[in-house]
Amino acid sequence: MEIKSTVTVIGGGISGLFTALDLALRGIDIILVERSDIGSGTSGKFHGLLHSGARYAVSDPESAKECIQENKIISKIAPHAVKDTGGVFLGITNDDLQFSETFMKALKEVGIEHKVVDVNELLQSEPFINRDTKLAIWVPDKVVYGYDLMASVAVTASLNGAKILTYNEVVEFIRDKDSVKGVKVFDKINNTTNVIKSDFIVNTAGPWSFKIIRMAGLEEIPIMPTAGIMTVFAQRVNNMVINRLRPPSDGDIIVPYADSSILGTTATIIEDPDNFTMSDEDINMLVSEGAYLIPKLKEMKVVRSYASIRPLIRSDVSAREATRDFRLIDHEKENGLRGLVSVIGGKFTTGRLVGERVADLVSSKLGIKSVTKTAMTKLISPLDINLLDYAERIGIPKVVVKSILDRKGSLDEERYLSSLYILLSLISRGRI
Repeated sequence: MEIKSTVTVIGGGISGLFTALDLALRGIDIILVERSDIGSGTSGKFHGLLHSGARYAVSDPESAKECIQENKIISKIAPHAVKDTGGVFLGITNDDLQFSETFMKALKEVGIEHKVVDVNELLQSEPFINRDTKLAIWVPDKVVYGYDLMASVAVTASLNGAKILTYNEVVEFIRDKDSVKGVKVFDKINNTTNVIKSDFIVNTAGPWSFKIIRMAGLEEIPIMPTAGIMTVFAQRVNNMVINRLRPPSDGDIIVPYADSSILGTTATIIEDPDNFTMSDEDINMLVSEGAYLIPKLKEMKVVRSYASIRPLIRSDVSAREATRDFRLIDHEKENGLRGLVSVIGGKFTTGRLVGERVADLVSSKLGIKSVTKTAMTKLISPLDINLLDYAERIGIPKVVVKSILDRKGSLDEERYLSSLYILLSLISRGRI
């Protein structure tokens, strides 16, 4: 079967979804293909933090500015997916305290609201933090329920004309000399190979982007796949996001996610995002570092640990020091191949901004005059009771949509994703 679209987006993570939404809101015909479930890659395996940008204010101020901007926008367009917990950076050692002046100066320079809070008062709401804490600085960190946000972006994009095809894996590029004309995708559900003809292809495959590039006949992309390990504890021991007051390092953040606390993270450069194994040593190191913030972690049961493979921009510095900003690669300029752009870098928090920048570039390439609308478009929540009623009227079993509601704040990814897949599959087949 042959399908036609103006743009095909490869990858159903947060950047791909927001790219699809931005293009759809501009009236551009768009198909998004994802080899598995929506959010099954990097975007589904982060720690749930909606960054204030504070963590990067000193080391990566441009990324910090983007984070605080997007923190505010996401909170407005998807309030159902955000919990305003606030965050604190704890100064425990003398080294931490020495870093505080540089830290607060950087926060002021990039425009991130902050204030010193009384440690004794903080202990009233956060009784498990290290009682040797000497300084606490509040910042506007928040928690974002990633699957809720991604589902909302997907549904809003679909209702505005985007087609979302999950379990469709790109297996080949269609080229005409120095131009990309489309892709062949393998439909894992129907066991068929289909052709999608497009004027433009957007590669938002995250840490797998280099594999997509090779399929297009190019040799490499400046990407540095980096594994970040996170550990989930059996109970929640903090109400705010707890950070260590020091430069970015391992085990320096604890996020209160639903009924659990998630400790992160590490930064290990790897070669293959499909082949990474965590060690007990990694997990023990994380817990040991996290215990400086909340000593009780050493006594608590670890429910599970997981790794998020991040598509950092390759550089000469370490993975920990590498920028968390993103970059668009126009392969016509870089490699002489028309009709293809790739995205590398970025964070979950800045996914909307990535989509905006990609849509700006693609629109320009297509000769379409348009402006982004995503910063002002309230996302439709698939958990909304009105959508439940609407789904029932058009034949989507109400229990399917309700099962997504049951996953709010849950770490039970498999049940959530299967429910989400059913809903999005029905949407992509024109049921909505």
